[in-house]
Amino acid sequence: MAEGAPGDRGLILARLEVDYLRQLYYRVGERLCVRSTVTLLGTKSLTLRQELVQDDEVAIRASVVMVLFDFATDTSRAMTDDERAHWSRFIES
Repeated sequence: MAEGAPGDRGLILARLEVDYLRQLYYRVGERLCVRSTVTLLGTKSLTLRQELVQDDEVAIRASVVMVLFDFATDTSRAMTDDERAHWSRFIES
């Protein structure tokens, strides 16, 4: 949810594409690493890349499109300057 919003603004998942690149192994107590970066900032949406890593190899790669949404009006909405500043910190370089 956007900071300061009364609960009517947020993000919805618009697209999820997942590639399973190799087998993962269950190991009791093992913590897996998930790397997340922003690959695209649009006017009303953002695209994230997430990679799940085990044994220093990417096992799962996902591309996620999130749309900024106003639940009160049931429509997508433009990204605020504060939101753009927040997500810009995670743009891959």
